[in-house]
Amino acid sequence: MVTCKAPAKINLALHVCGQRGDGYHLLDTLVGFCAIGDTLFVEPAMTGQFSLETTGTFALALAQGDTKSNLVMRAARLLEADARAAGHETFPVRFRLEKQLPVASGMGGGSADAAAALLALARLWGLPEEYDLAGVAAQIGADVPMCLHSRPLRAEGVGERIALLPPQRPLDVVLANPGIGVATPDVFRALKSRNNLGISEIPYLAHDPVWLSGLRNDLQLAAISLTPEIGDVLEALAAMPGAQLVRMSGSGATCFAIHENARTAQAAASQLVDSHPDWWCAATRLEGEAIAERITG
Repeated sequence: MVTCKAPAKINLALHVCGQRGDGYHLLDTLVGFCAIGDTLFVEPAMTGQFSLETTGTFALALAQGDTKSNLVMRAARLLEADARAAGHETFPVRFRLEKQLPVASGMGGGSADAAAALLALARLWGLPEEYDLAGVAAQIGADVPMCLHSRPLRAEGVGERIALLPPQRPLDVVLANPGIGVATPDVFRALKSRNNLGISEIPYLAHDPVWLSGLRNDLQLAAISLTPEIGDVLEALAAMPGAQLVRMSGSGATCFAIHENARTAQAAASQLVDSHPDWWCAATRLEGEAIAERITG
C-alpha cells in the first residue's frame, strides 16, 4: 500500500490581472501548504478496476465511487492512459480517501487529492522519476500542478507558470470555514475589476505578515457579496488575540489568520469552535518547505 498526504493549499495573496479571450482569468498568486489535509491510501485492486472509498469528516460531501466529478478517479484514468501510451505497465488500484478538508472551500482539497493520486500511482506503478506528472496534472485543473509540489510557490497565468520559493519561515495559522460551499465561477462572475496589478517582486522571505499585508485577495469582496458569512469569519478571526494578518483563501469560503505563535493560534481555534459550533476551524502550521514524508510505502 502507498499512502500520500494531500495538504491544504492557502492563497496568501491572489491578484486577478486580466482575462483571456477564452474566459480564463490571469492570476498572480502566492501559495503555501499546511500541515493539515486529506490522506489518500492506494493499493492494488482485486476486482480488476479502479474503485474509491471515501471516509473521514467530509466523506458525505463527496460523490461516491467512479464519477466524472471526482478528481481522484479522473487523475487515475488520465495517468493510466498517458502511461500506457508511453509504454509503461499499469494495473487497477483501490483508493481510500480520508476526507478531512471541507469541500469547495478555497483550500484546493480536490486538487490536492488529485495530485496525491498521481504521486501514489507513479510510486505504485514504478514510473520513472522524470515522468511528466505535471503535464497530466494540468489536464485536471489549474491548482493540481501546484499541489504536486506542496511547498511555497508563486503561480502566474492560469496557474501554469510556477516558481518555487526558497525555504520560508513556518507560520502558525488558524483556518475557519462557515460551512458553506462557494462556487468559483460565480465568484469570478461577481468580480468588478479583472485587470489589477500583479504581485511586486517577492522578497527572499515571503512568509512575512508585514509584507503580506501589502498584498490582497482580489476575489474576497466578490465572494463576500455572494456569501456574507465570509465577512463574519474574517471579523471573528481578526478579533482573536495574536492575529497578525487575516484574509480569505482562494475563492472562499475558508479564511485564515496568521498568528504570533502556536499558543495563540490554538487558543483562537478553540474559542471559535466554542462560539461557532457550525463552523469548521483548525489551528495548524503553514509549512516553510516541502511537506516532510509526504508519500510512504
